[in-house]
Amino acid sequence: MVCAALCLTGWLAGCSTTKDTSSPKLAAADEVVVDKSDRKLRLIKDGKVMREYRVALGKDPIGHKFREGDQRTPEGKYVLNWRNPRSQFYKSIHVSYPNVDDRLRAQEAGYNPGGMIMIHGRPNYIKSPAVQAEYDRIDWTNGCIAVKNHEMDEIWQAVKDGTPIHIQP
Repeated sequence: MVCAALCLTGWLAGCSTTKDTSSPKLAAADEVVVDKSDRKLRLIKDGKVMREYRVALGKDPIGHKFREGDQRTPEGKYVLNWRNPRSQFYKSIHVSYPNVDDRLRAQEAGYNPGGMIMIHGRPNYIKSPAVQAEYDRIDWTNGCIAVKNHEMDEIWQAVKDGTPIHIQP
């Protein structure tokens, strides 16, 4: 009984003195900049880079997204306007593509511009660390911007709905 009491006391004390090992809280970013040629996503605050992440893009990343199914990541100025904590990928934040110009350009060519461009983590069904690492090295999305899951946690925290995103060639 004494042993049980000591174990319980030690366990409760451990709960109150456990050090928080999670990453420090990030300030809210003013803007997100994606440089497609460098494969970088940068969180910007007061004109300075807060964080920088390597990204995976659409399978055909060169050039602006023209139509649904072209495997390209759009280029231009958009807004991060809503989020999905339960997507088929590890969290996702929506990019407001297509804008008016994107719709007009696609319509004039007789195409649907597509949509559902997101910043997201890896696919939820991939459990193998080796396969996850392979995804981190290649462009594999259908036009979205993908990062590692722990990086998506940081972006999720630092980016509020309404944050502008500039996707550069």
